[in-house]
Amino acid sequence: MTVPDVEAVLRGLAPQTLGVLLRRYGDFDTCEDAVQEALLAAVEQWPAEGRPANPLGWLITVASRRRIELLRSEAARRRREESVAAREPLQADPPSGSAGDDTLTLLLLCCHPSLPAPSQVALTLRAVGGLSTAEIARAFLMPEATVAQRISRAKQRIKASGAVFELPAQGERSERVAAVLRVLYLVFNEGYTASSGPALCRVDLTAEAMRLTRQLRENLPQDGEVAGLLALMLLTDARRPARTRPDGALVPLAEQDRRLWNSAAIAEGIALITEALARAPIGPYQLQAAIAAVHDEAARAEDTDWRQILELYSLLQRVAPGPMVTLSRIVAAAMVHGPRRGLEQLAAAEADPALAAHHRVAAVRAHLLEMAGDVEEARAQYQLAARRTLSIPERRYLESRAAQRRLTPS
Repeated sequence: MTVPDVEAVLRGLAPQTLGVLLRRYGDFDTCEDAVQEALLAAVEQWPAEGRPANPLGWLITVASRRRIELLRSEAARRRREESVAAREPLQADPPSGSAGDDTLTLLLLCCHPSLPAPSQVALTLRAVGGLSTAEIARAFLMPEATVAQRISRAKQRIKASGAVFELPAQGERSERVAAVLRVLYLVFNEGYTASSGPALCRVDLTAEAMRLTRQLRENLPQDGEVAGLLALMLLTDARRPARTRPDGALVPLAEQDRRLWNSAAIAEGIALITEALARAPIGPYQLQAAIAAVHDEAARAEDTDWRQILELYSLLQRVAPGPMVTLSRIVAAAMVHGPRRGLEQLAAAEADPALAAHHRVAAVRAHLLEMAGDVEEARAQYQLAARRTLSIPERRYLESRAAQRRLTPS
């Protein structure tokens, strides 16, 4: 097996391994560390020695022994557990639930309400996604020590909260699932449009977010918002092949070669959101997926049904208001009613502190001014947006717009 092949297998086995250890021993902190060491051992050994006949059993046994080593200072416990481990066959415990149940339980545990969102993201990627601390740090362009500290504190908080490895009561479940969806949404968005750094996309993050969302849907097939989030990811990621030029430069949606879009992902996403909207209570992820579907169904940019998009954004603003929803609705309003209407709404929206100095406000204003024919002011706003963004591809795109000798409506 190659290392990528091994890593692909381990992504699915990581939550199952941790689930078995948590049911057996209960201490999240030590069990999770032990599983990470077992995963690293597999990456080192399996490519050279071959995949074991029972990979899950191998991981469980190695992780159990690593856990004993981590607890070596407790001599009495070590002797007792080494004796048990020596008798354990290379196979999993008889499962108390399905592998999917373990994944769902872990997702809900990693998104415990006692944890802040950044800690939920880091712990989910490590415990459920099987990513190492170093991989998470590289994906988010953060120091490894910062990620390690965040994960360590998250595990300490879970322990202090008294949380156990079991599904929460039915009354708590919807709120906890909503937290999981927020985490997966954050991971996907950071991967699709990186907030900083030299790359526009981080495919490892978008792929992991989509994989985990698929697993969540397998466990909650009737949840309309889970289906909506998966549809949104599919419909958005389908455009990725056309978002950048060979040199990495950003290509805005209106200028993309739509022949490069992933038609299979679009078809799957449209089928998912169509089915979800027909049977489930409407939610923000379904509305965002519906908007993405309208964009993806247009063969050309000029064929986009902006009136439908404006209606959907108006509904989304009532269901889940937020600064980025406000900005997107303003753009849609400008496409329907003209750029001057959009500029008026943008001036009012800037009263929101979350938007006051955001680079996207300046970028939207530049776009609307360009549409209105105010070339010099549009150029100044493109330059302002370029100075404010931390994304290098976005900065280069905005600077290129400002540098054009003659701006034209786009």
